[in-house]
Amino acid sequence: MCTPLPLVIVSAEMFTNEKRQIERTGRSGNSRAQYLQELVTEFQKTTSEESKEKILAHLANFAYDPYNYTFLRQLNILELFLDCITEPNERLIEFGAGGICNSCVDPANASIIVQCGGIPLIIQCLSSPVRNTVNYALGSLYYLCTTSTKKEILKPEVIEVIKRYAAAGDVNVSFSNLANAFLEKHMNH
Repeated sequence: MCTPLPLVIVSAEMFTNEKRQIERTGRSGNSRAQYLQELVTEFQKTTSEESKEKILAHLANFAYDPYNYTFLRQLNILELFLDCITEPNERLIEFGAGGICNSCVDPANASIIVQCGGIPLIIQCLSSPVRNTVNYALGSLYYLCTTSTKKEILKPEVIEVIKRYAAAGDVNVSFSNLANAFLEKHMNH
């Protein structure tokens, strides 16, 4: 018997809409698209690893809100997240994986992630030494595993890793819960 995932209560106030965005930026403020573009430009121009980490973490936080999904696609931020999970910097990998996880619940975003070769990159994140990265990878695979991607995701070596995480409840409840949810949804049908 698996441990149920914790219940998360989502309220409408957690997400942005056009009216709320106007209220927050005022008449002279930058639009959300402009602001995100500025972050991407700053990320691309900076040579400071610490600055890149902060900017990417900020972008990943914007990726959870459906209001921003169109901007993520228009500004190629999903591709930026994927590029970052190939970096040697574990913090960039963590925040890139977090951005993917936050955004891949949306089918249009998921499609881009898959088309850009994201599944093997996310699978590699399962072996990360960073706990958050592993959690993000498990969550991403949960949402990205569909009829068209099952063959790529449900490989024996991937299932074995996920089963090990499912059995790791004493070590890490989060890994166990996510892995068990994945197995229940994708392996019991």
